Amino acid sequence: MTKTASSPSPESQTIRDPREVKIKRALISVSAKDGLIEFAKELAAHNVEILSTGGTAKAIKEAGLDVKDVSDHTGFPEIMDGRVKTLHPKVHGGILARRSDNSHVQAQSDNDITDIDMVVVNLYPFSETVASGADYETCIENIDIGGPAMIRAAAKNHEFVTIITDPQDYKEVLDEMREHNGATIFKTRQKLAATAYALTATYDSNIATWFANQIGSDQFPRRISFSGTLKQRLRYGENPHQNAALYMVDGSERPGAARASQIQGKELSYNNINDTDAAFELVAEFDEPTVAIIKHANPCGVATAENVLEAYESALKCDPVSAFGGIIALNRTLTADAAKRIIETFSEVIIAPDIEAAALDILKDKKNIRVLTTGSMPDPREKRRMVTRVAGGLLVQDSDFGALDPEMLKVVSEREPTEEELRDMLFAFKVAKHVKSNAIIYAKDGATVGIGAGQMSRLDSSRIAARKAQDAAKGLGLEEPLTKGSVVASDAFFPFADGLIAAAESGVTAVIQPGGSIRDEEVIKAADERGLAMIFTGMRHFKH
Repeated sequence: MTKTASSPSPESQTIRDPREVKIKRALISVSAKDGLIEFAKELAAHNVEILSTGGTAKAIKEAGLDVKDVSDHTGFPEIMDGRVKTLHPKVHGGILARRSDNSHVQAQSDNDITDIDMVVVNLYPFSETVASGADYETCIENIDIGGPAMIRAAAKNHEFVTIITDPQDYKEVLDEMREHNGATIFKTRQKLAATAYALTATYDSNIATWFANQIGSDQFPRRISFSGTLKQRLRYGENPHQNAALYMVDGSERPGAARASQIQGKELSYNNINDTDAAFELVAEFDEPTVAIIKHANPCGVATAENVLEAYESALKCDPVSAFGGIIALNRTLTADAAKRIIETFSEVIIAPDIEAAALDILKDKKNIRVLTTGSMPDPREKRRMVTRVAGGLLVQDSDFGALDPEMLKVVSEREPTEEELRDMLFAFKVAKHVKSNAIIYAKDGATVGIGAGQMSRLDSSRIAARKAQDAAKGLGLEEPLTKGSVVASDAFFPFADGLIAAAESGVTAVIQPGGSIRDEEVIKAADERGLAMIFTGMRHFKH
């Protein structure tokens, strides 16, 4: 069917090549005013008419630039405390009109609608308002309506309209306008449209999550969304042929590897970030000064002590060979004496809530060590939503925020554990929570002395941990293995007695495990026959 229409309005652009559109009129309405005045000045230099609203219009006027209020453009006042100001046909018609479609051009002419070639909008600060602790009504009022509507309209019509939603994009657009005599090209508008839709998707996702929390709805709703903001592109992923990037989860302020400040060192890699996160989450479990040394997301040494230097010394003894090139996490300020000792062994990353100035001076001599500070420690009891990607789907669960209550502990052996054994058992069980299953942890005097991780058999984990403890003892010039007189923790029940027997043969005196196996009585009998104290926790800590 052939479309007919009267002559286009003088303002309408005849588009032979949609890759280039000259900007004649821009609508600017922004909450974040970074770079606004400089951007508006250059638009004015290109003879672009500027439409604006509220505080944005005021800021532009105060800079001595000409600006036309949207209400003057539409002939309709802002109403309902500003809730309705850009929701008008003269705004959305000017944004959505296809300049190459004669029927659209005719509709513009019939209704006195002029083109809007550029839309510059960022949204009410909803997430920031929530993070500030504002009340319910204030949060509701910071849900933007007109902004997302204009963004989506401009992004949809990116063939003719340039949509800017981030001040970071001002320079690229201005550079392009200089190069193209006040115009933008299609490829840029297309990229900006993609950015715009990602913004509105993120914005709505954050609102949906907040609403769900407010009304206490099912934590696994019918539809789920997650949002994040790019922090940095990484050199590669787990392997050089994999691309990777780090995103910050919107709405989360949890201290850790993702939000840490990097004080010095090379750029963090994908594996660095993954391992550093594992290390820092582990030391957060403890109230006492604690140091963890991590390799490939598993600890090769963890210890608590009176201070971080002593904790590091004890953690290193567990597996000094694996500690080379590891990640070191502390839950206290890194002191100068600890820093001096740490740099004696090569480390990839050091992360701590804070670092003494003298310690920083010491670390500067090792320029390749990545040094991170977080300002505070994460709460291990915080319930978070954890997501794992599987082919065609997502696995979603609560974080493992479980902690042992003394009333949960059940002595199932004939012998009661001593106070020293109980302290080490509780320490070891906390560590087991952060070791890949099947996890076996030998501990003594508030430090790990053997760790078995990620094995298909719990017996293998027991044996590997014991062998590593023997190797560490030899390296220290000791005749007895470090496991002599230690306790052992298992992240899940012993399905057979063999794993426990292997631990007993290594010299353990006490065992802590969840219990719950159909062969529990067999395992208890094996413990009693060897004089071991054993506690059931009733709580499992699988980590896959």
